[in-house]
Amino acid sequence: MGKKLSGKALIKLGFPKNNSINITLGQINRYHKRVKKEQILREAKKVLLHPENYQGDGVWGKIAESLLDPVIVKKHALKTVRAPFHIYGENEIEKQAKYQLYDALKLPVSVAGALMPDAHSGYGLPIGGVLATKNSVIPYGVGVDIGCRMCLTIYPIPVSYLKGKKHQLSNILSEHTKFGMRETHQIKHDHEIFERDEFNDIPLVKRLKDKAYKQLGTSGGGNHFVEFGSVSIMDAKNEWGLKPGEYLGILSHSGSRGLGANIAKHYTYLATKQCPLPKQVQHLAWLDLNTHDGQEYWLAMNLAGDYATACHDNIHKRLAKLIGEKAVVKIDNHHNFAWKEAINGEECIVHRKGATPAAKGVLGIIPGSMTAPGYIVKGLGNVESLNSASHGAGRLFSRRKCKETFTQSEIKKQLQKNEVTLIGGGIDEAPMAYKDIKKVMANQQELVEVLGTFTPKIVRMDK
Repeated sequence: MGKKLSGKALIKLGFPKNNSINITLGQINRYHKRVKKEQILREAKKVLLHPENYQGDGVWGKIAESLLDPVIVKKHALKTVRAPFHIYGENEIEKQAKYQLYDALKLPVSVAGALMPDAHSGYGLPIGGVLATKNSVIPYGVGVDIGCRMCLTIYPIPVSYLKGKKHQLSNILSEHTKFGMRETHQIKHDHEIFERDEFNDIPLVKRLKDKAYKQLGTSGGGNHFVEFGSVSIMDAKNEWGLKPGEYLGILSHSGSRGLGANIAKHYTYLATKQCPLPKQVQHLAWLDLNTHDGQEYWLAMNLAGDYATACHDNIHKRLAKLIGEKAVVKIDNHHNFAWKEAINGEECIVHRKGATPAAKGVLGIIPGSMTAPGYIVKGLGNVESLNSASHGAGRLFSRRKCKETFTQSEIKKQLQKNEVTLIGGGIDEAPMAYKDIKKVMANQQELVEVLGTFTPKIVRMDK
């Protein structure tokens, strides 16, 4: 016997002469490279005889599926008629973002869609795009940064503390928040997330566990941030029992780090192989939730979302300890994720790529820029928006355009004018890169109710 497993060896074992051989060789090559050939053949024989016993298994489940109920790969054409949709703040949205939504609405699996007032073009779904599909999930409809989210904690500390302790608070953010690819916390914290079965049952996720452990409590690059700021509570009848007034708040924005990025990359590749689409919409390839890969992605996506939550919890826990106060309010929400929700009485997969869940009574955060307020909101449950709202102000200038248009001195003037201290941050995150958050909020009054604001004062971003 040669060292490398061949299709001939599988045929000799009794495998049918179909795609199950290619799938078996692919799975073995990906996950069992170091296992002896004889051992692989023994296990493969068991799978061949009783594939039903291996359904859902991380390595052998896909092979069992190819023997029991093979995934049919066929080229899909777009429908000629779009699924129903609504666009909010249409006059403020670039054409390219609208065209991306229009294409997505023509997918055979699409049920309904919406575009939020902060929308701009992206890969697959536009940023600010919401799409409901039948029993299928689009990895690029969720986004690369799975579970990218906001988290706000409010403290019973008067806002004057921000000015009086500005130097100390700046040092806290400099020394105790970590950003980008290289920075991690010297003292690592454990978390119950690492006890989850997915870290053992899904081979790809298992390989990423060490990276996830190292990156816990850190933030990504780009537009991710941790900020100290002023929280203004307006309503005397707010659900937290806080008196109307100004409080110290901490706001963070980040996602699932390397764990989510690698999950997105892997399952997007599998989706494009299983779901060939016309070239201009190939990023919208989906995974059927009745398939092994669809189920596995769903589990991995939910794990990445919960890991992102754990990262924010870790960030806020570290900072609360350093300022010596417990939070009295915590509000958080994903804005890159997919949920199972009822649309027109039918369970669908609702993708929100850069959109905030806004079902009736659901709380969320919609940030502005580093010199503009963010908004604490309560969803109004607007069915036409698929219970969604914007995830921020939205970009007016691309990263490249920012570098061509703005200077550091212009950014410095904006920061001084708004009394904001910035640690890190590049020209591509200039406050001027973003739309006017007040206009965005005016275009979604039928989607959310405003309960309060968060105004950034000390901002930490990647260097």
